[in-house]
Amino acid sequence: MQLCSGGVIYLWRMYRLLRKILFSIAPEEVHYMVMGWLRRAYKIAPSRWIMRKMFTYDHPSLAKEFWGIRFPNPVGLAAGFDKDARWVDELSCLGFGFVEIGTVTPKPQPGNDKPRLFRLPADEALINRMGFNNQGSEVAAQRLKQKKENILIGGNIGKNKVTPNEDALSDYEACFKDLYEVVDYFVVNVSSPNTPGLRELQDKEPLMRILNRLKTLNEQMGSPKPLLLKIAPDLTDSQLDDIVEIVATTGIQGIVATNTTIDRSNLVTPTAEVEAIGAGGLSGKPLRKRATEVIRYLHMKSAGSFPIIAVGGIYTAADALEKLEAGASLVQVYTGFIYEGPAIVKNICRGIINKNRN
Repeated sequence: MQLCSGGVIYLWRMYRLLRKILFSIAPEEVHYMVMGWLRRAYKIAPSRWIMRKMFTYDHPSLAKEFWGIRFPNPVGLAAGFDKDARWVDELSCLGFGFVEIGTVTPKPQPGNDKPRLFRLPADEALINRMGFNNQGSEVAAQRLKQKKENILIGGNIGKNKVTPNEDALSDYEACFKDLYEVVDYFVVNVSSPNTPGLRELQDKEPLMRILNRLKTLNEQMGSPKPLLLKIAPDLTDSQLDDIVEIVATTGIQGIVATNTTIDRSNLVTPTAEVEAIGAGGLSGKPLRKRATEVIRYLHMKSAGSFPIIAVGGIYTAADALEKLEAGASLVQVYTGFIYEGPAIVKNICRGIINKNRN
């Protein structure tokens, strides 16, 4: 069953009304509350069927194949939403072509002090300084071994806060080993602004060391998994040139562009309010332009030699198409999912098909 455009508009309006209520509750609290609702709905077979019919858009032209993996559609859920692989089965009912879990670290850690997640409704944005709060890679692996749905899973891996950068390689290696059997691809996260010193690992020498070791380990495991690197939007052109060279030298399979930004320019939200929030990574619509610029630059400089998963400011089909036309192969949503609601994947997929027909 495909909802007519009138039905999609009705769902969107209903979510806008519900969003006003949800946005009156603290962001982190409402996240777990809503996912609890989704879990309860998933457990009931008729409601599970209804959700799939309401929010899934199937079309053979949407399917993409990269690294020998067939993605049923190009719209995934970015890392950060389901850090511990708690809800991958439930999220599969919302039409996602793939779900990226994490960022996970080898050992459990609580993350930064609360409050650590903030809405900027005037900008349709979020600021977070979560700090890789997660239950550890072993817990995530156990949950993924028990998943029921056949949905593609990416494993986003990082280092523990207490691990010094000179020992970071051991953390990435431990996560890789724990998740190897239960994910379809890996993403190395060295670009979060919320773990002190982490972005220093984006420098060429330490990054090459991590990626080369993971590549060797990957080959030793028998059936190598695609290995991607997630980068910050705040890199300079010369740093992006280094990224292109690093991909070519290490032979990793692609880039996820981009993570959240530390830039606060051109926001509608009053400066005093933004400054009161403090440190953290900004995501959402203000990131759209810069993320597209990074994707276009990488695609041009590399002559399209590696796939790019686009993240940053994707709310509509037009946003997704902008990224795809700039050189992205797949797209991911996070903040757009929160602001647009559960029909976002269906709306984007429908828009892509309609664009291709014209």
